[in-house]
Amino acid sequence: MSKRNTYKKKAESDGGKSFAKKRHSVMRGIVSGEFFTQEGFIKNLPFILFLSILGVWYIGNGYSAIGTIRELAKTNIELKELRSEYITLKSELNFKSKQSQVEERAEHYGIKQSKVPPLKIVLTEEEAEGVTEIKE
Repeated sequence: MSKRNTYKKKAESDGGKSFAKKRHSVMRGIVSGEFFTQEGFIKNLPFILFLSILGVWYIGNGYSAIGTIRELAKTNIELKELRSEYITLKSELNFKSKQSQVEERAEHYGIKQSKVPPLKIVLTEEEAEGVTEIKE
């Protein structure tokens, strides 16, 4: 007879009550505090404390990661908004710096585009020595 059949027959003979009894006695031991006074528990207490600290650190690390992810998402949204604002302002500047637009805005101040092209003034050295002051 194999071990599997032996366990099956044993479970069938007691109706599965042995497992239920063990579980019930372990739960009763934990609730009553007897479990915590056993030598095995006290012997493994440093390891249990280490696992507890590790669990708390793991939970804190998870919260920190979630906060970082949220902050990164907010920063990405802000970056997209600033990029679109930059593109909008750049296109407005290009439009307003066209010669026709500058000319149109300057007319409000009474400034008009000259119809006569500018002249280059050429002075000889003798004439330049005589000029000491520019008169308006």
